[in-house]
Amino acid sequence: MEWLLVILLVIAIALLAVLVMRRPSKSGEAEAQTSLLFQQQIDSLRSEVRDTLLGTSSALNQRLDSTTQTVSQQLQIVTSQLGNVTQQLQNNTGQMGSRLDNAAKVIQDVQNKLGELGRATQEIKELGQSVSKLEEMLKAPKLRGGLGELLLEDLLKQVLPANAYDTQYKFRNGQAVDAVIHTAGGMVSVDSKFPLENFQKMLEAKTEQEKKTAARLFRADVRKHIDAISEKYILPDEGTFDFALMYIPAENIYYETIIKDESFPDEDGLYAYATGKRVVPVSPNSFYAHLRVIALGLKGLQIERSAKAIFQNLERLGSELQKFSDVFDTLGGQLTNAKNNYDKADKQLGALTEKFKSIQSIPESSDGKQLDVSKEGK
Repeated sequence: MEWLLVILLVIAIALLAVLVMRRPSKSGEAEAQTSLLFQQQIDSLRSEVRDTLLGTSSALNQRLDSTTQTVSQQLQIVTSQLGNVTQQLQNNTGQMGSRLDNAAKVIQDVQNKLGELGRATQEIKELGQSVSKLEEMLKAPKLRGGLGELLLEDLLKQVLPANAYDTQYKFRNGQAVDAVIHTAGGMVSVDSKFPLENFQKMLEAKTEQEKKTAARLFRADVRKHIDAISEKYILPDEGTFDFALMYIPAENIYYETIIKDESFPDEDGLYAYATGKRVVPVSPNSFYAHLRVIALGLKGLQIERSAKAIFQNLERLGSELQKFSDVFDTLGGQLTNAKNNYDKADKQLGALTEKFKSIQSIPESSDGKQLDVSKEGK
């Protein structure tokens, strides 16, 4: 606003000067007066303009100082904020770099895990193929029976000592049982061969009629197997108990055969039929429990035998102790006699020593001969 006022004053002075110069001159005195008046007005205007300019300059200087101070403060604030922003950017950049490094490590770990997972998947696939091949191989009854015998022997090794069982034990009738367990009362026969062909067909049956037919055939197979065990391996005249164990090599088969046994209306259950033939079906878990009981019995028998041996040794030790006591008493008597004889000899030695000293102290006779001690003693 001050600058606008100054500009207006300058324009007014210029217009006034132009008007004065264009007026016709009347006389010298009037012109002089007019010049003087014009000069006074110009001086007044100059004074007003100078005062206005001075005031405006002072105000502008104050405003400039205030504005400069404000701008300086704002610049300081902005500088501080810029510093904070820069620090935050640096921190964020460092954190971002650290996070990127961690992310790279995580990605690398994930890639490694994926590689391991891929290898594991391939191994599982190969294992599945191997299992499939093994299942195909085990469809042969002979191979499956060999595997059952191997599992049975391994279970026996885990629980019983080596001298407590025999595998492929042969009886006098020429039959060989898969294993016998030796106990104090006799032998327990264990058979591990189990018919599975019709059981597999029963599981793979698609219709209820096929399943029922396969189940009936499977039950017939199991009954024949129970009869064979009862006839071949229960031989009390050769030292066996009047029962035998039928080892079923899988828990699911034992469950389907014995636990879940859905008897036909015209037939007894397989478990009842087996116990009637004095054949006890066992699964891997239940057979392990039987073996633990047998192992405890064998341990008790061993302790009993050890106790007998200990008592026999104690009896021998008592006899030897009595002999030693007799020898010790004899030695004590001999030592007592020796002590008595020693005391007598000690007294005799003391007497002889005194006599010897007395002989040494006898003076010589006048003719230079010693006195006859023997006569003098008499």
